[in-house]
Amino acid sequence: MKRRRALVAEPVVAFLGLGGNVGDVADAMRRALERLDSNPECSIGAVSRVFRTPPWGPVEQDWFLNACAEIETRLSAPDLLALVLETEIALGRVRSVRWGPRTLDIDILLYGDAPVSLDNLTIPHPRMSERGFVMVPLADIAPDILVDGQSVREHAAGFADEGLEVTDIDIRP
Repeated sequence: MKRRRALVAEPVVAFLGLGGNVGDVADAMRRALERLDSNPECSIGAVSRVFRTPPWGPVEQDWFLNACAEIETRLSAPDLLALVLETEIALGRVRSVRWGPRTLDIDILLYGDAPVSLDNLTIPHPRMSERGFVMVPLADIAPDILVDGQSVREHAAGFADEGLEVTDIDIRP
C-alpha cells in the first residue's frame, strides 16, 4: 500500500537540478518534468536552457546534459525527494557507481527559504555552489537567489572557463 504524502500548508518554490549522460537524456529530462508536473501537488515553473557539460568526478565518462527547473509544490521536502527518486527509477535510473554515468539524475537544490537537514536529504544541496553544471543553468532561472552568501549569478560567473556549452534542446513540459 502506497503511503500518503505529507503536504505543507502553503506552496513552496523549490529548484531541481537535472542531468544525465546515457541514452536520450533530453527525452528523459523532459519526461521527468512532465511526470512531476502531472502530480497534483506539483507545478513546473521556469526551466533553464540545457547545457552540454564536461564530466565531473573521478569516473571517466561522456559529457552530460544538465538543466535546472523551478517547481512549486505542496509536498514536504522528504516527500518531494521520494517523488524525485520514484521518477528517476521510472525513467530507468540505476544507481551503480557514485558520480558515474547515468540516464537521469535529479537533485533537489533548494526548497523554499529554510534549510533541510535529514539523514538522506540536505538542502541547500551541499555541493551546489562548487558545480558549474548546477550554478550556470540555475542562473538562467534564479540569478538573484543567494547561496552561500553570494547570488547564483555571481557563482555562475566563476564557472565561465569550465567549457559548458549551451544547446538548442528544449525540455519544458
